[in-house]
Amino acid sequence: MKLFVKVFRALSILLPSIGMLANAELTIDVSKGIDGIGIPISITAPFGGNATEDIADIIKSDLKQTGKFTLQPPNTHTEYSVNGQVHAGGQRGYIVHFHLAGAQGGQLLNLSFDVSQNQLRPVAHRISDMIYEKLAGERGLASTKIAFITTNGGFWILEVADADGKNPKIIFRSRQPIMSPYWSPDGSRLAYVSFESRRPQIVIQEVYTGSRLVVSATPGINGAPSWAPDGQRLAFTLSKDGNPEIYALDIGNQGPPVRLTNSSAIDTEPVWLPDGSIVFTSDRGGSPQIYRISPGGSVAQRLTVEGDYNAKPTVSPDGRYIAMVHRQSGRFYIAVLDMKTSQFRILTSGGLDESPSFAPNGKMIVYSNGQGMSSISIDGSLKQDFPLPGRVRDPAWSPIGR
Repeated sequence: MKLFVKVFRALSILLPSIGMLANAELTIDVSKGIDGIGIPISITAPFGGNATEDIADIIKSDLKQTGKFTLQPPNTHTEYSVNGQVHAGGQRGYIVHFHLAGAQGGQLLNLSFDVSQNQLRPVAHRISDMIYEKLAGERGLASTKIAFITTNGGFWILEVADADGKNPKIIFRSRQPIMSPYWSPDGSRLAYVSFESRRPQIVIQEVYTGSRLVVSATPGINGAPSWAPDGQRLAFTLSKDGNPEIYALDIGNQGPPVRLTNSSAIDTEPVWLPDGSIVFTSDRGGSPQIYRISPGGSVAQRLTVEGDYNAKPTVSPDGRYIAMVHRQSGRFYIAVLDMKTSQFRILTSGGLDESPSFAPNGKMIVYSNGQGMSSISIDGSLKQDFPLPGRVRDPAWSPIGR
């Protein structure tokens, strides 16, 4: 029954009131770069125009956090440079213009945006992503979001912030616990567990309209929801038949959830792979380990063999990596399993690390460190901390573009 205790372990950790500000901004301390020396780039500071946001500073911070750029003083000769201006005008209130140039004076990007005041920060993140994609050859993360749970004044609060931790917005608050937020593939909805009726229920909420729908409130456990890649189904844990098992629900179908596992052990924390198969945590082998079943349910295949505790799996967008919580000598770590090579690697220094979630580019993992929130690259070379006055739990990284 060790895993059964683990299913509700997060609740006992979360119960104390932390007393943090619900809208406290997160800041990131980058402690190590990916390659040591990144792409040299200078950014004109500030963009000017009496804007309410410092566009240049946001771009600098975004690029620094990738670990792939080395910021040079403005107006110095360097490999790449970014210049821009902000001025009042246009149809929405502000015109933001920027251009990216190479060392030889070649213009690589030259764009303008007509935005309202509340879109200045999002457009700065968009510019960062455009620069990153142009020079690094892959999509950036600055425009994505991170959902997480905090507590304040006796309330449990589900919040969504920018990927840099700024601009947090309250999505839902309750006097009762909230757990396990999980983004839909299009980034428009969050599924999570709420105890607002004093028993667990699974809720789907529209992030931008606030519309909510209870999709499961059966007797017993309703836990750990995750979206299928098609965005039409949810997998979750129910104990309505007496034992915690994995079920799948077609959101558009009014029929009952379909049971996918049948074991005398505890099966929980399901997550979909891109091919429609599901990985989950089970103690059917005597200790919590990660298993896999086919899309329609099948004999479970054990995936982890390292140590006596591997739980809370999360899958990279391409399905190659599974990150998880790994216990060793009483400490909890974030570890990753390469499904292609079967290599198992412990990424973090350990302690109370939990609740990993992959970034949409599959290169970073955000997690709770027992107090606040941190992220680490899948090779362990880039670590970022989000220092906070209180605890942050259950972080979940949104898809790209949200």
